[in-house]
Amino acid sequence: MAGPRDPAERCSCRNTNCVERPLRRLFEGLASGVAACPWPFVLVPLLLSGGLGAGFVFLPQRQENDIERQFTPTWGPAKAERDFVRRHFPTNDSERFSAARLPTEGAYAALIAVATNGASVLDAAPWAEVVRLNATVHDAEYERLCVRTDGVCASPNELLSRWGDAGPQDPKSLRFPVNDNIFLGTALGGVETDGGRVLRARALKLQYYLREDGPVAQDSRQWLEGFLQNISSKVAELRLGSIQVAYFTSLSRQQEFEGITKSVIPLFSVTYFLTITFAIVSCLRLSCIRNNIWLASCGVLSSGLAVLSSFGLLLFCGVPFVVTVANAPFLILGVGVDDMFIMIASWEQSLRKKEKSDVKSLLAETYSEAALSVTITTLTDVLAFFIGTWTAFLSVRSFCLYTGTAFIFCYVYTLTFFGAVLVLNHKREQGNRHWLTCMRVDVGKDQAENSCLYNACCIGSCSRQPSQPEGDHPMNVFFKKYYGPFVTNKWSKVLTVLLYGAYLASSIYGCTQVREGIDLRNLANDASYVIPYYDDNDKYFSTYGPRVMVAITESVDYWKESVRLGIENCAQNLENISYVDKNLTESWLRVYTELDKKGLISINSKTDFLNNLNVLFGIRHSFEWDINKTQDEIEASRFFIQTVNVTSAVDEKNLLNELREAAKQCSIPLKVYHPAFIYYDQYLVIVQNTVQNILVAAGAMLVVSLVLIPNPLCCLWVTFAIASVIVGVAGFMTFWNVNLDSISMINLVICIGFSVDFSAHISYAFVTSGESSANKRAIEALSLLGYPVLQGAVSTILGVVVLAAARTYIFRTFFKIMFLVILFGALHGLVFIPVFLTFFGNFGRSPNTISKKLELEK
Repeated sequence: MAGPRDPAERCSCRNTNCVERPLRRLFEGLASGVAACPWPFVLVPLLLSGGLGAGFVFLPQRQENDIERQFTPTWGPAKAERDFVRRHFPTNDSERFSAARLPTEGAYAALIAVATNGASVLDAAPWAEVVRLNATVHDAEYERLCVRTDGVCASPNELLSRWGDAGPQDPKSLRFPVNDNIFLGTALGGVETDGGRVLRARALKLQYYLREDGPVAQDSRQWLEGFLQNISSKVAELRLGSIQVAYFTSLSRQQEFEGITKSVIPLFSVTYFLTITFAIVSCLRLSCIRNNIWLASCGVLSSGLAVLSSFGLLLFCGVPFVVTVANAPFLILGVGVDDMFIMIASWEQSLRKKEKSDVKSLLAETYSEAALSVTITTLTDVLAFFIGTWTAFLSVRSFCLYTGTAFIFCYVYTLTFFGAVLVLNHKREQGNRHWLTCMRVDVGKDQAENSCLYNACCIGSCSRQPSQPEGDHPMNVFFKKYYGPFVTNKWSKVLTVLLYGAYLASSIYGCTQVREGIDLRNLANDASYVIPYYDDNDKYFSTYGPRVMVAITESVDYWKESVRLGIENCAQNLENISYVDKNLTESWLRVYTELDKKGLISINSKTDFLNNLNVLFGIRHSFEWDINKTQDEIEASRFFIQTVNVTSAVDEKNLLNELREAAKQCSIPLKVYHPAFIYYDQYLVIVQNTVQNILVAAGAMLVVSLVLIPNPLCCLWVTFAIASVIVGVAGFMTFWNVNLDSISMINLVICIGFSVDFSAHISYAFVTSGESSANKRAIEALSLLGYPVLQGAVSTILGVVVLAAARTYIFRTFFKIMFLVILFGALHGLVFIPVFLTFFGNFGRSPNTISKKLELEK
């Protein structure tokens, strides 16, 4: 009959190792298998990676870099609003073009001409160069493809059609922003006025729209591609001296975005070189037998195999490959090397225990300690990434899916491939074989007279005795004898608490200053031609924002005065928003009502209202495009309001929220729409999605920690580290000019996993320590895992540091936030957590650690 179970074997509130114990046995069994027959565990990952890597042949087909699809919410309201506009207000680019009435941005090429030397673009010399520039662009092919109104090409700028080659005779006769019922807010920029009359204007915009309907759509695209290829040389040939020209097309943003991946490919080789070099230097030994250069190289290779296998598998499965996924290999490399350092540290710790001599026992002990720690961090990382796939942004989903899968492969290959390499390396050492040639190093009498240099290179020491296993690594000694006692000193603890208070206060302040949303210019290369265009557009044309379409979405009785009053009240509510200029509203119903008030027509019956619409269309034919009319009713109609001073992401967010709220409060069913709202929709979900992912992931981390770390208090400290690091990263990214957008959101998801990594290693070592006092346990935890944690932090930073040199926002942002994550994670793991754990003394101790201590004393 079995005797009573040892207290260390029972689960309790203070000892939650019910799962940890079976896992240890499982890892010990795996280690025995790897140690008994290592070669299959080396060859199978290599063959599997080769097979799955064949999935990269599908990479060109799987690339999905459509900006709208990847960087806007999948269910954004503006997409439904656009579908409504397309159904009820179809366009006809060949006969009745109106830029403000387009449901999309359209197909266009744009030029901004800025007068040099502070002159006005309306002066004679700049105007003459604008005319020459226009003649260069407006070629015969453009004449064939251009959008048309009343049978002629739509003018790229209303002033060109008004004044032509002669230019303005008297610019002061021009009124701004409306001149003869023509809105000039997007045609002239940097305007100075006197009583509404133009004194001077610094910039002028030319927009060349092309047809998108019918068979000419592809020809229009080819014209735009040719425009981008030739415009620089054509402008140079004009030798313009009075104006500077910036250019852009409807294709530019997408083409530039698709090109940024190529700019980061050369950085991969630099990253692998840096990481391999660091790993080799960290594992370098003076002995030609004990040298771990191949061990370090295989650890880096293991991470590379994980990338190859995971990416190939997902490409086989048809998962879209987005540009953000190009960040993943840098991250996986750093994490894989981190796990390698943990494994090597645990292996060397096992070697120093004299009672463990055979390789099976050594690897079993290594796995029972290191594999569980690596399991905790991998599981939390993978959970964080797979929870990140719940987001509304497809770019984040793809990144999290690819990276989470790669972490799984990295974990499996660490326990199989790298474990087998550890065994083979140990057998080489046991056979006294050279690290490079694997030739046996013998010490014989015939070598007695060899030089010290020969013995150092070929034997491992100047003496003629074979090198013996080395003692503690100097860095482990540093953490044990110097850093550990220093950080657990009473006054050091006080300083640490004060330092943490300053960190937390700064972080919280930064969180209150977070800016939301992605600036579309950040999707292009820093040296791209689109940057000067964006700069000029912001500088000279930011006063007037989107011209917003307000659609009445259902059939209403317009001929009833009460209905018209309701629509007018709704329009006035929209105009009362601070971002709307009430003097620039364009409403067919207001004009129609004015005609009725003047007695020119009657609109108070259904028949009169519908029949007299032709009178309205005769006055302004564009109003016909604003009414979706059948024979006996108006299914939908629209009017336009002009926004102003929308100059920042905060303005864009507030504008969208206020417009939609005003439309929602209206008694008439309304929708507000502009193509830019497709991108503004990110503001509605970015904070919500980020907070949701962080909370769900943090909850999952807590559950994982409670299950796998044999001490509830330790789990709470790990959860505390998650929250603390996230707050720090979110706060300090504001100080580093990083917005909260879908790109930084990816990194905050990463933050959850990494904040567990560092604190979990140290916390786990603390609660499993057999030392008697909290201070001693903290010192032992730091001496065992302080150096591997530091190595892991440095290797991960080396994995992403080259991205700091990238010329694109996406990759620089990845570096910035990863740097903050690793810095703050390491700070918590090596400074804050060890100190805070000591405050709770034996409350952080599990019963099984007491049993271990008693066994050692016996």
